[in-house]
Amino acid sequence: MKKPSVLIIFLTVFIDLIGFGIVVPLVPLYSRHFGAHGLVIGAIIASFSAMQFIFSPIWGRLSDRYGRRPVLLVSTAGAAISYVLFAISCGLTNHLAAIGLMVVSRSFAGLCGGNITVAQAYIADITPAEQRSRRMGLIGMAFGLGFIFGPAIGGLSLKYLGSTGPGWIAACLCAANFLLALFILVESRKPTSEPVAHRPHLDQWVHTLTQPRIGLLVIVFFLATFCFSCFESTLPLVVSDNFHLNVQADETSASTVAYLFVFCGLIGALVQGGAIGRLVKKLGEPRLIALSLVLTSISMALLPFISGRADLSWSVVLRPEGRSWLAMLGTLALLSIGSSLTRPPLFGLLSNLTPPNEQGANIGVAQGAGSLARILGPIFATGLLPYRAALPYLVCSGVLLCTTVLLIQQFRAETQPATAADPAQVTK
Repeated sequence: MKKPSVLIIFLTVFIDLIGFGIVVPLVPLYSRHFGAHGLVIGAIIASFSAMQFIFSPIWGRLSDRYGRRPVLLVSTAGAAISYVLFAISCGLTNHLAAIGLMVVSRSFAGLCGGNITVAQAYIADITPAEQRSRRMGLIGMAFGLGFIFGPAIGGLSLKYLGSTGPGWIAACLCAANFLLALFILVESRKPTSEPVAHRPHLDQWVHTLTQPRIGLLVIVFFLATFCFSCFESTLPLVVSDNFHLNVQADETSASTVAYLFVFCGLIGALVQGGAIGRLVKKLGEPRLIALSLVLTSISMALLPFISGRADLSWSVVLRPEGRSWLAMLGTLALLSIGSSLTRPPLFGLLSNLTPPNEQGANIGVAQGAGSLARILGPIFATGLLPYRAALPYLVCSGVLLCTTVLLIQQFRAETQPATAADPAQVTK
């Protein structure tokens, strides 16, 4: 019998995130094209996370009870169906019907979105405690690579296949991913003598959040995700306004926005694929999480004030008038580094604090909190954006700094330099 494989679960998440990366940068642009503005755009984006908020803890508990593999198969098949609906919505001429079907497609995708929760539990099943942060970085690396290849494929399919192309390509990739998981992925959850808790949905949230350090990590993840979702949902709109991109009339301009997500994904993949293990060993999880929040805070405070010409080509970027694009790319690189350093050590630490029979449940609550943040963040950011583009970014910058202080206070012992700690405790 085949052994559970980190490579296979990495490929499963990676292919899933390519489909996600194809669609996400285009949702706010398509929504605006179909006549949605402000809070409506935020609500369309949030529909995915609203369903994920409800179902992530449920998927996590089901994977604790029945195994990781069946949950991954169901969620992958559901993702394929959701992208078919998205492709159909993009081809409709009735704007109201297009928006309605887009909401349905994103909601159904969120309902079936148990992949990341279960993949992290899968990694915890097969990884020793001291290596979990590093291997959780592989999930983050899959995120980063998904946001390299996803937006790039989305931009190319938009250019050559038209407005429905990205949705159909995403659906085909997820269908292939389902077949990969069906024939290659094996179960990682081993039966144990410890019974799996069968708590009602709300009781599971209370149980997780009332464990002091686990509860704090869930709150930190909620706030970090809230701020990142504000950036993620408004970057296409801020860049198109600040650099005078006509994304509705010019598909090249829409591709430019997609390629900025590619750039962010590339930076994130490089950081999470190679640096996480060394940084965790040097700094420890709490200090690394704190550093990530500070870097993200600084970059978010700078980003909305960068503006310039529409041209994005090396001939323009390398000339003096292209400095605004260099500033944008540098700020996005800093934000990508910061945000990429948050998830792996946070989930590695959370997993180490969680007993084996509650891995899926606690990680599911954390992912549910992240989904709640992705509901509130886009609505908050797109609601404030018409009044002042910088406002949501400045608020998020302040939130991240306050979260850093909260984290350091709770994990004060772990945030001391390693040389001041007892060597026996460091190597334990």
